[in-house]
This record gives sequence, C-alpha cells and structure tokens, in this order.
Amino acid sequence: MQETSNYPKNLRWTVIGGGNGGQSVSAHLAIMGFHVRLYDISPDTVNAINKQGGIELEGVVQGFGKIDRVTTDLHEAIQGAHIVMVIAPATAHRHIAKALAPFLKDGQSIVLHPGATCGALEFYKVLADEKCTARVTIGETNTLIYACRSSRPGQATILGIKNKLLAAAIPAEASTNLVDKLNSAYPQVHPAVNVLATSFDNTNPIVHPAPILLNTAVIESQKEWLFYLEGITPAVGAFLEKMDQERIAVGKALGLDLWSCRDQYVIEYGVNESTLSNAVRKTEAYADIKGPQSLETRYLLEDIPMGLVPLVAIGKSLNVPVERMETIIKLGEFILGKDLTSTGRTLEKIGLTGMTAAEIRQFIETGRKD
Repeated sequence: MQETSNYPKNLRWTVIGGGNGGQSVSAHLAIMGFHVRLYDISPDTVNAINKQGGIELEGVVQGFGKIDRVTTDLHEAIQGAHIVMVIAPATAHRHIAKALAPFLKDGQSIVLHPGATCGALEFYKVLADEKCTARVTIGETNTLIYACRSSRPGQATILGIKNKLLAAAIPAEASTNLVDKLNSAYPQVHPAVNVLATSFDNTNPIVHPAPILLNTAVIESQKEWLFYLEGITPAVGAFLEKMDQERIAVGKALGLDLWSCRDQYVIEYGVNESTLSNAVRKTEAYADIKGPQSLETRYLLEDIPMGLVPLVAIGKSLNVPVERMETIIKLGEFILGKDLTSTGRTLEKIGLTGMTAAEIRQFIETGRKD
C-alpha cells in the first residue's frame, strides 16, 4: 500500500452530493483535518447540515466533521477547491458536467467517486462539447471507498472501508498525479492502468440489477429482505459469475486484465470464498443491508443505463459475446416499461462511436483521437 503523498494536508476539497457517500466522505475528510465544502441540490439537506455546523459520523469512524461551507450554489462550492469529488448518482454526471463547465479553473482535479462505467469519458466529452477551456484533470475511481448509509441530513454511518481502491485519469499520464493528491487522505488508492480499467472494474452492474429482477416477487410483496444475504442465492450468484465473465472478456478485448467480482471481495474486504454467493454472505459490511421494496431503485435505474448499457455497447462493437448482460438490460426494460438504453451511456455519449479497440486505447492514453 502506498503510504505517503507529495501533497500536504492543506488541500481543499469540494464534495458534490449530499447523499450517503457525500456526507460520509465530507465528514471523514473534515475529521482528518481537511478543509471541506459540500454542495447539494436540496435546500433541506443544506439547511439541516448548516444548522448543526457539520455531520455526525458513526460506525467504523466516529466523530463530528465540521464542514467549512454547505451550499446549493455550485460556483460558490468549487471556488478555491483543489479536488472536486463528485459523489452523485451516475445519472446526474452529465448534468453536473454541464453545470461545472463555466466555473472550473486551471489545475483543479475532478474525481467521479465512483465513475460507474465510463463516467470520466462522458464527463470529458461533455466539457469538450461545452467548450470548457480550463486545464483540469478528469478522473474516476472504480468504486466508493465506503460501504455507508445516512439516515438523515447531518448524520452518516460508515459500515466498512475498502482496503484498496483504483483511480485513473484521462489522459492516462495524468493518473499518477491525481492519485498522489488522493493519497493525502486515502493511502489505499492506487493508480489503475487507465479509465477503462476503473470503469470496467465497477462491478455494481453485475451485482445489482440481476438480483433485483430475479427477486421481483419478493420486492412487490413489500416484505423486508436482505439484499446480499437473501437476494444473492447460489443460483443467482452463479448467473452473476457468468455475467462477470462477459465483463472480463470485454476488458480483455481492450487489453485489460480485470479482477473478477470474487477477486474484488478478497482485495477490498479480505473475503476469500469459492463462490460469489458465499463471498457476499461473508462480507460483514453487507450483513444488514436491506433490499429495496420498489423496482424504482438505482440498482436498476442507474446500474443498467450507466453500467450495463456501455459495457454491452462496447462489447458488441468489438464482437465480444455479451448475451447475459444484454438479457438483463432487456428484462429490466420490459419489467419497468422504460427505455434504459437510449437514455444510458451510449457509444455516442462517451465519445467512442465507430472506434476500433486500438483507437479506443490510443484515445484513453492520450486524450486525443488523431
């Protein structure tokens, strides 16, 4: 594990998003001694946190994080920030990129935490389309650093902290400097090969949508259930592992050697089991996580269009079989009665239309298509 950073502890952070992850990260950064600003779209959230002066943190990290400023004004939130960490649903990334474009300044680093699948690519394209001239670094992590929950504005609970996290930037040569900044707070962050590695290493599209759809009857019964412990049975887990093989194959076509889902539980939580079903059941941070009681959940509405859709689109463009992932997309669309494909991260939206594997790799490395 990398233990030191060339950057001092006086880096200024802005967190965009006041949900579970945003409040957890903001509070923990503040407890660690960093200057933190928090932006959220909800006046109620902003007012509640301002009223008590910060965020009460519980769980594996405990304390009160005093936040320098909490605001609904995006321009105010990012002024003077060295790191702008976007911790918001992937469905909001495009809107956030457009909103940020006029206000960004040279030298700032934008980190999608996490980027879901191809989040940094989408952000990069939006800023280019918006004619943003600021020389900024755009990066992403493969997953959120915490397993966490928030019961109300001003309170967050960190259930577990991952042992290892990957981050990368576009172009890839900017990744080392970005990780060095992140290491000032999080020494467990390591540089990935590129943003394709962080994007394809995101396993939420594998682990989330299928168990929801395969437990539709349970969800509509309105019974309480545990998502990981009860929703990922041996048969469901076996299906997920087959889906995971498709993800890994798409990565291989782009020169990536990806970890499997089961590998990630070993690396992030120290859980080593022979099946994915057993691995999630043995992960302590997941023990009390309940399943949703509605199909209108981010596990479908976010993880399909922002996760499975780009994986399938890239896979099909490179002639990689992706039938299981495509099946879950179609099943989700049929059950929800929604178009999750055209509203998702299509090749056009992430700037990869008509590109070969070699051309994609060149673009990721250099940030240029010439």
